[in-house]
Amino acid sequence: MSQVTVSVEGAIGHLRLSRPEKLNAMDTAMVEELSSCCRQIEHREDIHVVILSGEGKVFSAGGDIDAWSKENAVRFGRHWVRDGHTIFDAIARLRQPVIAVLDGHALGGGLELAACADYRIAETQIQIGQPETGLGIIPGWSGTQRAVRRFGAQVVRRMAVFGETYGAEQALAAGLVDKVVETGLGLQAAREIAAVVLQRGPRATELVKMMINAAEGEERERVIDALAGTVAAQSPELREGLAAFRDKRTPEFGKGDGQ
Repeated sequence: MSQVTVSVEGAIGHLRLSRPEKLNAMDTAMVEELSSCCRQIEHREDIHVVILSGEGKVFSAGGDIDAWSKENAVRFGRHWVRDGHTIFDAIARLRQPVIAVLDGHALGGGLELAACADYRIAETQIQIGQPETGLGIIPGWSGTQRAVRRFGAQVVRRMAVFGETYGAEQALAAGLVDKVVETGLGLQAAREIAAVVLQRGPRATELVKMMINAAEGEERERVIDALAGTVAAQSPELREGLAAFRDKRTPEFGKGDGQ
């Protein structure tokens, strides 16, 4: 049975964690499913905005302790941490804006997952925190790196070092979430915000998201290469270069096409 699902409504993609019996805690299989779903969303031209949510009473309790505690130290660092980083990076770098609906607690890896979104909606009943050091482990899926870039060092320090947790209104005041709604209204609010996004130019929105990511150090090298590659791919120089390659001749750059 799938632990992560993707559904599409118009131009809105809905990425949902579906492991409610485990509080949407993520094990290796779930991380791999998230990776597959992200590839699917990234390449679907009909999806222009994504809603990320969790099924059941908790958005995500983070990494499944039963899964990662059985790994030896080498495999833990080499696979659990690095594989988690890979998929969380993919979510943060989706070309579509991502709206996270925190319709339940977001703890540890759950908060790290929420940090990948571009906009976070919290329902009033939720709690947010980073309890990892209480178990003698660190927030390993960029809970000290991306989280600091997006929320600021002090609020992350208060959660990760001093064990503070935040209710929805406190999280809003601290900049951890962007909007607070009543219990049960998170998805409705997300659809309303998604509708606003869909009124804007999809290509321009995609480019702006990429440039904001680059400005905060999220994916600078890929953004530069992607933007420059797009310009180069539209250039008459490429057409001439490919034609010359196929004709086995020297290309004649700079002639015609307004150059």
